[in-house]
Amino acid sequence: MELRLFAQLVDTLFQLLVLLVFINSLLSFFMSPYHPVKEALDRLVNPMLAPIRRYLPPTGMMDFSPLILIIFLQVLSNVVSNILRSL
Repeated sequence: MELRLFAQLVDTLFQLLVLLVFINSLLSFFMSPYHPVKEALDRLVNPMLAPIRRYLPPTGMMDFSPLILIIFLQVLSNVVSNILRSL
C-alpha cells in the first residue's frame, strides 16, 4: 500500500514538472522575460533544459528543447512508475 502511494507521488511530481515546462514555454510567447513569474519559472525549468540545448543544433527561431524534455520526463515517469509498482 505504501509503495503504491509512493509510486503515485512520483508520478504526480513528474506530471507537475511537465506542466511547469509547458507553462514556461507558453508564457515565453506572451510574457516579458523580466516578469517575476517568468523569472521564477525560468529558475526551475532552465537547469533541466540547459543540457538539452547544449546538444540540440539550432533550428532558427524554434526551440525544441522543451518538447524533448517533456517527452523525456514522460518516458522516465512511466519507467519509474512501472518499476515501483512491480516491487
